[in-house]
Amino acid sequence: MKQGTQGSAGTTTGEATAAAEAAARAVGSRYRVPAQPAAGEADRRRDAGGAAEGSARGEHTHGEPVLPRPRPAVQRPSVRGQVLAALRTALVTGDLRPGEVHSAPVLAERFGVSATPVREAMQQLAQEGAVEVVPNRGFRVVERSARELAELAEVRALIEVPVMLRLARTVPPERWAGLRPLAEATVRAASSGCRATYAEADRAFHSAVLALAGNQQLVGVAEELHRRAQWPLVGGGAPGGGTRAELVADAHEHTALLDALVAGDLDVVRALVGEHFNGAE
Repeated sequence: MKQGTQGSAGTTTGEATAAAEAAARAVGSRYRVPAQPAAGEADRRRDAGGAAEGSARGEHTHGEPVLPRPRPAVQRPSVRGQVLAALRTALVTGDLRPGEVHSAPVLAERFGVSATPVREAMQQLAQEGAVEVVPNRGFRVVERSARELAELAEVRALIEVPVMLRLARTVPPERWAGLRPLAEATVRAASSGCRATYAEADRAFHSAVLALAGNQQLVGVAEELHRRAQWPLVGGGAPGGGTRAELVADAHEHTALLDALVAGDLDVVRALVGEHFNGAE
């Protein structure tokens, strides 16, 4: 449930802004993005090094036409992508708390990047419904209710359950067995107690299962719904629980489901899928 944009009674704009900047600094200090080389710096170093190397070998470089540099096969890591991943992790762990307002410049300072990639990442999160724009202040983390979580679980079940049951009847056992490492990865992630690590492993397993249907649009829609279902509730509570024991129990449902799929036991598959989605993970 979304709350209004005004603070508590008697709170001034200056106090609200100071609080927002303090919250942003707290988040940024935990999720700092590695420093990136300035644009063109790597190319200049490579050019200088190449010229020196050519001279050392006695190669003639003067008077030769300058050829266009081939496009590198591997691009520099996306700063925006790193910031987006860090912010998503902070959402899952609750470091970005519902109702908090964060400004792009303050977060950028803590990440050690410019404000542009932070603003772009926040805009992406706004499109996904994780945050909302607060004019002249920044972005507010959306406050979600248990009812919204239940609705997301219902929509996910409507999409994923029929697909899984269809796949259970058509996919050969050896292809299901190939997903064993992903199922086991969810158990290890749950055992670590880190909700963000488990969230990634959980989505990877579900996406791999749905990918067997050969429909990338289905995988994309289901993954977005899954991600939304993992954001914190009002008050910072974790969806569907969040203790180590609860995460481990949920992860073991993946391995049990995979065992039933390999065995072709449709009755067990149907029961496990229903139970898994009732747990909202």
